[in-house]
Amino acid sequence: MGEVIRSAQNPKVKRVKKLLSDASARREEGLWVCEGVRLAEEALASGLEIQAALVTEGVEGERLLSIAREAASRGAETIELANGVMKELSETQNPQGIALLVGAPRHSIDKIAILEGPLLILDELRDPGNLGALARTALALGAVGMVAARGTVDAGNPKALRASMGALLRIPFAIGQIDAEAKALLKRPFFATTGEGGVAPEMASLGGSFGLILGQEAAGISPELLLLADHRLSIPMEGGVESLNVAAAASAILFEASRQRRALAFKD
Repeated sequence: MGEVIRSAQNPKVKRVKKLLSDASARREEGLWVCEGVRLAEEALASGLEIQAALVTEGVEGERLLSIAREAASRGAETIELANGVMKELSETQNPQGIALLVGAPRHSIDKIAILEGPLLILDELRDPGNLGALARTALALGAVGMVAARGTVDAGNPKALRASMGALLRIPFAIGQIDAEAKALLKRPFFATTGEGGVAPEMASLGGSFGLILGQEAAGISPELLLLADHRLSIPMEGGVESLNVAAAASAILFEASRQRRALAFKD
């Protein structure tokens, strides 16, 4: 490794800070910052390009060193930072001493359209924690991709990446205009989640390819996207509860879709 960086004003440090805080910088450079052991290991396993490994001066621990060695073996620059500088960059209270600059996955709506299975259609979700939780749920329950309306938080947001536990590095995700043209391109029925007035998930045909529209945390599904829905789903709830967190609602519906796929496979 070269000289240890001891100033937060170093150009390399300032660049990483901008990538952490600025979605437009992430889009322009096509880079995400994956901080921490678990996320760094997921980034390596994803096969994405690793541009640089940032490590804390004097870092120890076999997992940390293994990540740094693997990144270097793939041609990544190794940047050693003083402990205080790494803390300034860290999005967590207790930095683990490793972060990777990773080439952002590149997906488009037309490429996602050819995938067979459930898709999540996200209507301007703003909370990065919700986006990350949705990605993890989607991947675990067999969704093949996520398509988000413009205004949705970007998948490279550090909080979203952490909440997804690496799922956003793997599940195809694209942001674009969600309209009748996009729906025609996706070639599958759309189901909208509504608090009432829809059928229960187990009464709907969810064993094949479909798009599940999930609304913004506060406002719900916009009228424009609601018009695109072919069907509406409402989750039966007890205990006086009126609504669910968007990730919890998606989980209930995707689990039912997974159950239906298993049932169809068993019949075959």
